[in-house]
Amino acid sequence: MTTARVLHAQLHLLDRQVVHDRDGRLVCKVDDLELAFDEQGRPYVTAILMGPLALGPRIGGVLGRLMTGVARLLGAQAPPRIPMEDVSRVASAVHVGGDLARPALERWVRTHLVEPIPGAWHETE
Repeated sequence: MTTARVLHAQLHLLDRQVVHDRDGRLVCKVDDLELAFDEQGRPYVTAILMGPLALGPRIGGVLGRLMTGVARLLGAQAPPRIPMEDVSRVASAVHVGGDLARPALERWVRTHLVEPIPGAWHETE
């Protein structure tokens, strides 16, 4: 049985670094949160959202619209999400477990820009 912890979303979650427990890899920053409501109408966090489609509306204005517009032009449909079930702890960073897919933009950059560079891969990769 999981227990709930009361967090202040802006203080404890938003803009925090997300770290993968397995390898210590920096995954993303918490750009926004997905919320749901319980039977009493109280909000709770269901997922961490990342990327320009999540951050753009938070920033607002011309820059926020530009961020989301470019992301949609590049084919993004919805912001990538990490379910709160995958969050193992919240400290100075948000630690997550499970198998996390790399965001689409990161995969594209790695495939088309980084991999063609001679010596871009380490022997262990």
